[in-house]
Amino acid sequence: MTNGTPVVRRAIARAAVVLALVAASSCGYASSSAVNEGTQTATTARVAAPPPPAPAVRPTPAPPPVEPVAPIAADFGTVAKLVNDAIAARRLPGAVVSIGHGGRVVFHQAFGSRKVAGAPGLDGLPAPAEPMTEDTIFDLASLTKCLATATAVMQLYEQGKVAFDDPVQKYLPDFNRAGDPQRARVTVRMLLTHTSGEVPDVNLDDAWGLRRAEKGEGLRRALTSPLLSDPGEVYRYSDINYILLGALIEKVTGEAEDTYAERNIFSPLGMGDTRYLPPAEACGPRRMRGTAIGWAAAPHDGVPAVCPAGTWNTSLFTRIAPTAHDDEGRRDPRTNPDWDQLLRGAVHDTTARRMGGVAGHAGVFSTARDVGIYAQALLDRLAGRPSNFPLKRATLELMTAPEQPGSSPRQLEAANGTARHAIANTPNTAHPLLAPSYPAIKGQNLRGFGWDIDTAHSQPRGRVFPIGSFGHTGFTGTSMWIDPSSDTYVVLLANAIHPRGNYPISELRGEVATAAAQALGIDDGAASAPR
Repeated sequence: MTNGTPVVRRAIARAAVVLALVAASSCGYASSSAVNEGTQTATTARVAAPPPPAPAVRPTPAPPPVEPVAPIAADFGTVAKLVNDAIAARRLPGAVVSIGHGGRVVFHQAFGSRKVAGAPGLDGLPAPAEPMTEDTIFDLASLTKCLATATAVMQLYEQGKVAFDDPVQKYLPDFNRAGDPQRARVTVRMLLTHTSGEVPDVNLDDAWGLRRAEKGEGLRRALTSPLLSDPGEVYRYSDINYILLGALIEKVTGEAEDTYAERNIFSPLGMGDTRYLPPAEACGPRRMRGTAIGWAAAPHDGVPAVCPAGTWNTSLFTRIAPTAHDDEGRRDPRTNPDWDQLLRGAVHDTTARRMGGVAGHAGVFSTARDVGIYAQALLDRLAGRPSNFPLKRATLELMTAPEQPGSSPRQLEAANGTARHAIANTPNTAHPLLAPSYPAIKGQNLRGFGWDIDTAHSQPRGRVFPIGSFGHTGFTGTSMWIDPSSDTYVVLLANAIHPRGNYPISELRGEVATAAAQALGIDDGAASAPR
């Protein structure tokens, strides 16, 4: 197995464009992030009073407005038009876009509404629209996989506590209690690259975890889910892979994943608005319907002035973007106490919610500013600049290169050559800002450790950034793309499934990436040059 040849990768793209485009990849057409991410085989509202005031708990200080460190000669009008046009077409209610280039923020703007008119406000009653703000907190969905889980696994690798080609059963014996030779071949590498053979998600047909959180049951289902294909043979996006990695982190470290990620990733980076929001650790007024947490008015006798360490402040509800109405338990809504309630502060992913809000595949909430902080620190580390990123440069180079079983350095070169030829000779007439196909070579799916590089989910790369850049998406409307050849990141956070059933905005992700690159003067030829 190759380690990804970091020297070759740096030659292909030295700029990093992190497109954290928080927009849904297939909004309204799946009940879980795994189904949304997909499978690829082969190598009128009443006028209401303003929302109720926040609980009288000392809130987490809001970060200062994000401003460019220095002006640059770039016009991001096309980026703004793309997002505004998508909002006008009701493909999403609003978004926050943040673009960084050359080590500084060059564009940061909120668009549209955080909550649509007529949807329930914090008190559960129909209310006017809420404007989107730059400090809106979003349910990141599957961005959890790369920001938290994969980063944590790479830290354990640096410490010599985890090896990529070790069998999963070494760390999680319950993964193969029966001694199945097929399951014995599943490795940590396969979990990280979605090549384990696992099905997309655990069984959600019955009502487990809807009335009370059942983390153990969710993990049991992940540990015992039958494999759908031979290990290492098929790329199939699966939440189970990262549920298992989350369990591995907890087993090796002896800490809950939310505690570990806060202490070792988010806090060192200064990501003050990034955290899991498990109801069991909430501080301040709230209401619970089954396992879904929501806003509640402050009681007459007051609330704690300060939240204890290890808890999170429910005053954050006022800044959180709602997602969809809770539709779990469709076979019998009586099994779900939260049936048809608008999720706001409760993680949308039903498996993560049933497991108590903390899982390796979903559960992290954040802002565009914080995602940009992560992206910039990552770029700084890759470029050899001073950085607080909690991984070494060599580890990051390994993490962000193709690492699926059977990967080789030639795959990037071949994919880029194919992509350049296709863009020049068979352009995408339906979506001119996108490449003709993803992946560039049919059947060749390239994944890093936690990162998408070239698969059917790579539309956030757009048309300009090369194959070898990397990123991720999330079902609620989140995505991030990073291209180490232009020293740029683009973050677009949107709660695109509010309301559920909006037209998918998969294309918007890539269109914004292309428009951002063009605004910065990065052309197709420059971005596609070998690293």
